[in-house]
Amino acid sequence: MQTRRKTLYYGWIITVTLAITETISYGIIYYAFSVFITPMEAELGWSRTDLTGGFSLGLLVMAAMAFPVGNWVDKYGSRLLMTLGSICASILVMGWSQVNQQWEFYLVWAGLGLCASMVLYEPAFAVMATWFVRRRGRALAIITFAAGLASTIFVPFSDYLLNAVGWRDAILLLGIFLGVTTIPLHALILRRRPADLGLVPDGEDNAIEIHQSAPVSFSLGDALHSRFFWVLTVAFGLSALSSAAIRVHFIPLLIDNGINPSRAAWASGTIGLMQVAGRVVFAPLEARFSARTMVTGVFVMQALSIMFFLPGISLFIVGIFLVIFGTSYGAKTLARASVIAELFGASHYGRISSVMSIFLTIAGTLAPVGAGLLYDRFGNYDMVLWVAMILGVFAVGVMFLSKPDIKSSLTLQSAVANE
Repeated sequence: MQTRRKTLYYGWIITVTLAITETISYGIIYYAFSVFITPMEAELGWSRTDLTGGFSLGLLVMAAMAFPVGNWVDKYGSRLLMTLGSICASILVMGWSQVNQQWEFYLVWAGLGLCASMVLYEPAFAVMATWFVRRRGRALAIITFAAGLASTIFVPFSDYLLNAVGWRDAILLLGIFLGVTTIPLHALILRRRPADLGLVPDGEDNAIEIHQSAPVSFSLGDALHSRFFWVLTVAFGLSALSSAAIRVHFIPLLIDNGINPSRAAWASGTIGLMQVAGRVVFAPLEARFSARTMVTGVFVMQALSIMFFLPGISLFIVGIFLVIFGTSYGAKTLARASVIAELFGASHYGRISSVMSIFLTIAGTLAPVGAGLLYDRFGNYDMVLWVAMILGVFAVGVMFLSKPDIKSSLTLQSAVANE
């Protein structure tokens, strides 16, 4: 008797697709920017605050669009949204290559902020929350492992293009590459939910078993009434302020401390490798320790990594920083997605995650421009490092001194279960 060969669950095809498109989108829309700060500053005569202000404006727009995007994803899925986002993003990146006036630069980055909200992690994670339940952690890990290499791939690649053809043509080529890769993948591969293809989450044969084992899903209102949701938001927000200031200014920081620009670009790209390592370490440890313990540990590593920069920066210190900061940076992304999905479920994941994302993106918006202002004021990055370290310590304190509101959580679960 022949056994029926089980076909590959379509959710895994979507997972691999998003792993590719997230890597490319993050690499070009987010990480490549730091490579072009110094050459744009030299040619256009704009200050570092002016340049990071445009980038921060994009992050602010992304924050403003987080909830509308999350609401759209919960209702209609991510296929059309991410396809349109990729189309507009590729056009705007090419437009970035032609800017001569600050208003043009700011307009481009406002548009890229909108596109980023449509194509980066939030809509992709919402797709995973819909297509997977028991294997959600594995699916998220695949996407974040791949996207963790975005800086490793695209920072050195952008630096290579910069040296080969100049910053304008380099950005133009990146915009073209973004379009020809991500647009067809989003348009042709993504689907809204398993039921549209006659499937169930995780690709299991027994839909009843999956339904019974699925976790309780909180509504947006239930989540917002959970004290621990706001504890998580504050802690991750403080951490985002700290890490974004360092991440965006990392290459200029190293250059100002006498490190060769190309070597600085490679160092920045190495953070991506360490992000992957952080996610590899986080995945098995997540099953052994509480979410609070894991998140606290990640925040401790981030604050510790910045402390190493305070006495002075050398290649040896940069190496230590890359390992500790990169590992914590990567684990933090996976930790947040996993915690939200685990505590609040999948049905309203897009909206719940988007509320937290609004605050975190605002933090990421303020951090680069704030760091730029401190740099312009003091003429170096010393004060930036001290502020980033203090914010990191505060994030640790918030998580360490807080405890999950178990009583509130149980009450909410009971209320939802009885509906």
